[in-house]
Amino acid sequence: LDAAGEQLKIVANYAVGFDNIDLPALTKRGVMASNTPDVLTETTADTAWALMMAAARRIPEGDRLLRSKRPWVWGPEMMLGQDLHGRTLGIVGFGRIGHALARRAAGFGMKVIYFDVYRPSRELEQELHAEFRELDQLLREADFVSLHTNLTEETRHLINAERLRTMKPTAVLVNTSRGPVIDEGALAEALRDGVIFAAGLDVFEREPEVHPLLLEQDNAVVIPHLGSATVDTRLAMGMLAIDNLFAALDGERPPTLLNPEVLA
Repeated sequence: LDAAGEQLKIVANYAVGFDNIDLPALTKRGVMASNTPDVLTETTADTAWALMMAAARRIPEGDRLLRSKRPWVWGPEMMLGQDLHGRTLGIVGFGRIGHALARRAAGFGMKVIYFDVYRPSRELEQELHAEFRELDQLLREADFVSLHTNLTEETRHLINAERLRTMKPTAVLVNTSRGPVIDEGALAEALRDGVIFAAGLDVFEREPEVHPLLLEQDNAVVIPHLGSATVDTRLAMGMLAIDNLFAALDGERPPTLLNPEVLA
């Protein structure tokens, strides 16, 4: 910020999350900040669903087996996974992406429970067939847990060793939100020790690094932050970021302004 000087009008973040920018410092200097919500909601929900399916049914593990060219013979107990249909999905962080995931779960006949510090309207709960649970109860009850929360001091290591131990040994944990929401070392140990069945991760605690123990676990499905990585979605994100930039430079309110108090 010091290097940019007084000419800086706006920081247009090319993402929905904004923990990578110092919002209070920008606000103090009267600099606008924006992000790119909404346009990546459905695509990120698709990614979370793909990770759930891949981890539960051991898809990457099967792919690696065939590519290794090791001899194999089909058997009735070969690479058994977990069913999604008819199971319970726990959504932690029930915003736009959480809602989109709940809609996908309906097609699989899943029961949906959620935790969020801000509860939606009763009408929306009924529309999504979603039931509120406190976090610890959700972790005990859910067969699949998908994280969609912002990164704050309160959510850092929200999923730690203690909470992992409250989950079912058949549970699958998915994270497409922010890496530090999970204690990555604790998760790696939990996967190694069979505390939970599997995990699907798009984000990591110290990106681009991944905990070395995590990479050793066949029951960890890991992808390099691809949550919004489709052609259409990335184009839409770029166009929204540009709209925010041009609006600020033209003296108008950016469409997705994060700190409106700078305009007061």
